[in-house]
Amino acid sequence: MKEMIETKKKFPWGTLILSALAFLCAGVLVQRYVYGLGAMTNMSDGRGWGLWISFDLYCGVALAAGGFTLAAIVHVFNMEKYHSVVRPAILTAFLGYLLVVLALLVDLGQPWYIWRMIFNPNIHSPLYEVGWCVMLYTAVLALEMSPALFERLKWRIPLRIIGFIQIPLIIAGIVISTGHQNSLGSMLLIMTHSLDPLWYTPIIPALFFVSAVAVGPAMVIFEGTLSGGVFGHKISREVFTGLGRIVSGILVVYLIMRVVDVAVAGELDRLFNSYPQNVYWWIEIVGGVVLPIILFNIPKVQQSGKGMFIAALLYIVLGLSLNRFIVSSIWLVIRPGYTYFPSWQEFAVSIGLVAWALMMFQIAVRLLPITKQHTEEEAKSEHGAPEATPAS
Repeated sequence: MKEMIETKKKFPWGTLILSALAFLCAGVLVQRYVYGLGAMTNMSDGRGWGLWISFDLYCGVALAAGGFTLAAIVHVFNMEKYHSVVRPAILTAFLGYLLVVLALLVDLGQPWYIWRMIFNPNIHSPLYEVGWCVMLYTAVLALEMSPALFERLKWRIPLRIIGFIQIPLIIAGIVISTGHQNSLGSMLLIMTHSLDPLWYTPIIPALFFVSAVAVGPAMVIFEGTLSGGVFGHKISREVFTGLGRIVSGILVVYLIMRVVDVAVAGELDRLFNSYPQNVYWWIEIVGGVVLPIILFNIPKVQQSGKGMFIAALLYIVLGLSLNRFIVSSIWLVIRPGYTYFPSWQEFAVSIGLVAWALMMFQIAVRLLPITKQHTEEEAKSEHGAPEATPAS
């Protein structure tokens, strides 16, 4: 009786808020397509990129890297203990790329001409490669997600076909995703005098790739923790600890690349006397890279779901997202006489698209076999872990 009363008291505030944000976004999109970009954005000729490119494209593509990273970890490097989190990672990546596609259809001045890219190739343009890779990788992710739908519908023949081409799909996904994670950095190479010297570097494509690889396992920790809190799924502590170690190892490589690059470029003095750019650099590197490396290797943090969540969140927010905003917006030169701060409609679109993605994730998890709920005994037998702990 007590449980029934507690159940009745629960109100889906989260779903209500997400729904409100999603429908506000839909209303703003109607305004955008009826009256054009000028009626609801603060963008101008002073700088070509606004919030949507920084958040939806540069951050969105990187944060969706969990799909190809986890697929490589499990199917290429044969780390089978992470198999239970591959499908949620692919779902997150798939929804992330759908968000990127929808954001581009909003951001482009004439989105109904986007198909022309297919028939008018510009093989020397990084943006052309990004466009093709986004299209192809979204299709690959859809195919990688299809077994969950086929299992739910009990369609055996399509399931066997997908199983037969699974390895080629995984390889294609890794190659395609690697290509456009690099190319997003390549787009900045032509901005020699537009991007601050602390971030402009010839190796920025490699930095983009390495940071995206690191954010893959971090996003799995982040998403797994939230999913565990909402749906009660249990994830082995060993899985979280192992993913944290993978993230910290990659971040060590990334940190060395960043520091050596600044030193080789002769910009070390700017780290101390180029205010306020140096403040952003130190926040990004210390708060978003060094601190997560330390936290992921502290035993007490490894034994704490909240600690692992905080460590992953630090890298996602300060290490990766801040970096992408810096290179695509904050320290990107704007023409004299112009200023830019996003309008509320621009914020509404970006936040609303995320709300739609979260609602779709919630529906998919409830209707499809996305996650496997492990009991404590199953976690012991499958992973050899001493105990299983909720992801929350």
